[in-house]
Amino acid sequence: MPKIKMPKSSPSIDMTPMVDLAFLLVTFFMLISQFRAEEAAVIDMPSSVSDLIIPDKDIMMILVDKEDKVFYTITGQETRRKVLEKMGEKYQVTFSEEQKKEFSNMSSFGVPIRQLPAYLDAGSPEKKKAIQDKFKGIPTDSTACELCDWVFFGRINAPKFRVAIKGDQVSGYPVIRRVMDILQEKKVNKFNLITNMETGSNP
Repeated sequence: MPKIKMPKSSPSIDMTPMVDLAFLLVTFFMLISQFRAEEAAVIDMPSSVSDLIIPDKDIMMILVDKEDKVFYTITGQETRRKVLEKMGEKYQVTFSEEQKKEFSNMSSFGVPIRQLPAYLDAGSPEKKKAIQDKFKGIPTDSTACELCDWVFFGRINAPKFRVAIKGDQVSGYPVIRRVMDILQEKKVNKFNLITNMETGSNP
């Protein structure tokens, strides 16, 4: 009796669930991701052998660029908003709700407080940079030390935040020294200097 040959068929895989899963993962990561705001200054940090990692949150940072301009930032939208309101009250500068929202979403800035409303209304990064280039950063001199007040109100609203200085490798020592003096005047005796991690080892 002849054998009956069963027809051969290739196995089929339904890819629909895998495609659905891929789209779900993409959507999930898009919704939870927080994009870092563009820094107002480009800082080329010096190198060191320290391996301490500075956190991305709960930090107040003072930046000094290669032109010795001083910038300020503090993390947390609500914290930034409260600090801005306190600065507005002290210097009698009024900020609209749109300006407060813009300030709470941006990163560092480097303009005097009275020019800050125009800076916040500028919109594009190019227009903000044009305004910023007209000034020498946040005033730090003893007669009008606005940085002193930014640090003070930052500490009032976020006393447990870590404080750090991020300076360019060609920043002048007097400016960095002045920033450190301001921190000590405001009773901030513990702070970090942010550097790049050295690669390799010396022979």
